[in-house]
Amino acid sequence: MALYRITAFEQSGESIVDEQFEANTDLEAKKFGEEKLAILGALDKTHRCISPTGKLLLFHP
Repeated sequence: MALYRITAFEQSGESIVDEQFEANTDLEAKKFGEEKLAILGALDKTHRCISPTGKLLLFHP
């Protein structure tokens, strides 16, 4: 398993989520990130999910 990171912010810059999580694949991590953002109501907020190598799996400016 590899460590991935998901972050999301309000327009004001306030952090909604900033956490690491484990996943077996980039696809699994992307799905987890989408589900987490949906639960938090942050799909339309500034967010990103990155792989251990820095690859952007999810991004919304």
